[in-house]
Amino acid sequence: MYGEQPSAPAVYAAGLLQAAGAREVLELGAGHGRDSLYFAREGFHVTATDASSVGLGQLDERAREKDLAPHINTIVHDVRDRLPLPDASMDGVFAHMLLCMALSTKEIHALVDEVRRVLRPGGSFVYTVRHTGDAHYRAGIANGDDIYEHGGFAVHFFDRTLVDDLAEGWTLNEVHSFEEGELPRRLWRVTQTLRR
Repeated sequence: MYGEQPSAPAVYAAGLLQAAGAREVLELGAGHGRDSLYFAREGFHVTATDASSVGLGQLDERAREKDLAPHINTIVHDVRDRLPLPDASMDGVFAHMLLCMALSTKEIHALVDEVRRVLRPGGSFVYTVRHTGDAHYRAGIANGDDIYEHGGFAVHFFDRTLVDDLAEGWTLNEVHSFEEGELPRRLWRVTQTLRR
């Protein structure tokens, strides 16, 4: 759907994590893996999770074709469940538009708590979300909790209060506004670091 090139947020995250000396990276909601493959090409060992075994199967196949299979571990996982990873096992976590899926605020907080658990002290979490300035906010079917369904796809739109709440206990490094796609979608790229 999105082609073979990495997303702009993944390119940013790779540079940030390389500068910090990160080696182990977790991508949540990896899909078909364009960003996971990019992280692997950039020298990281990647754990890629997604709810779709089909998408991860395609990622595994592409990784083998590109001789990147030793650098990518895929795990079928529903983000509403506990992450199947040990405490403090990751140097960085990346999630492009996963947190703004049809997850409740409570589920998003639980997921960020899990990210905190698996990150090493000083590790960074880079995520992107559509926000309340997006053209589809308050369009379509309202499902409560700032979740709106448009064209059969439900999105949880973030306001700044939610971003700040999720960063409680972290260092919030940056909230960067950007646009993506034809609409265009309006997003924030959030970078927060786990305090040492």
